[in-house]
Amino acid sequence: MLLDAISNPVIEETAKNVEKSAGVLEKALDDLLQWIIGKSGSLLLAIVFIAIGLKLVGVLVKMLRKSLKRSKVEESVVGFLLSFFKIVGYVLVFIMAAAIIGIEVTSFVTILGTASLAVGLALQGALSNLAGGVLILILKPFQIGDYIIEDNSKNEGTVISIDIFYTRLCTYDNKVVVIPNGILTNNSLTNLTLQEKRKIEIKILIDYDSNIQKVREIVKGILEADGRIMKEEPKDIFIDAFGDSGMLLGIRAWVHTDDYWSTTWDLREAVKEAFDANQIKIPYQRLEVDMMK
Repeated sequence: MLLDAISNPVIEETAKNVEKSAGVLEKALDDLLQWIIGKSGSLLLAIVFIAIGLKLVGVLVKMLRKSLKRSKVEESVVGFLLSFFKIVGYVLVFIMAAAIIGIEVTSFVTILGTASLAVGLALQGALSNLAGGVLILILKPFQIGDYIIEDNSKNEGTVISIDIFYTRLCTYDNKVVVIPNGILTNNSLTNLTLQEKRKIEIKILIDYDSNIQKVREIVKGILEADGRIMKEEPKDIFIDAFGDSGMLLGIRAWVHTDDYWSTTWDLREAVKEAFDANQIKIPYQRLEVDMMK
């Protein structure tokens, strides 16, 4: 009897709650049905708009893909840009469809913008590197195989990989330097191998007693004898400055970029040997002391 006395109120309360919930649900469904009936025209228009909008986004994505491939953009960048454009296009289509139905989208756009700003601030460094990687792969200030110098920290080497976030260089002594792409796009850099040819410039001191015309003929003969020197390009032999201990002789000539360093080293050695053979002195700092009697 006691159990029945306790159970009956509980069962009755539960039944009332179920009945109340069923009434709320029924009312909600009824309101939804009335809203759908009232918005039937807008809903139909929104559905048509979504179908056309998604189709249009697909067409634009295909056009963008063809344009990027004609521009010879890296495949990784193509995939990233197409995915980003597709997501943005889909979001815009559904927001505009909601506006057609009559749903207030101002607050939704505000929340989306605020969330995007918060995420952007939190990932500022990563987004900077991401944007830098995309710019490098699109604009191509350097490519894999180029030898570059990053002017900010003076890191230099041959580019061995260009990723979305980082660029890797291999130095002359086989070390790998990893540089964030944001640094490369926000600072100046020097690409030593972008051009097919480079100008060699060698400067060397000669004694004031040296015969300038003889020096010029010796150097001219060295330049003409080296097959790596480009014959059709100008070759300059000149006095660049007058120093305390001698005249600064300047030598300039053009070579293919791949031959730059080997030709530079060989020319220096050849000039030194030719000057020694012709008694042309290369002065150096020295101190002379006169002993007084």
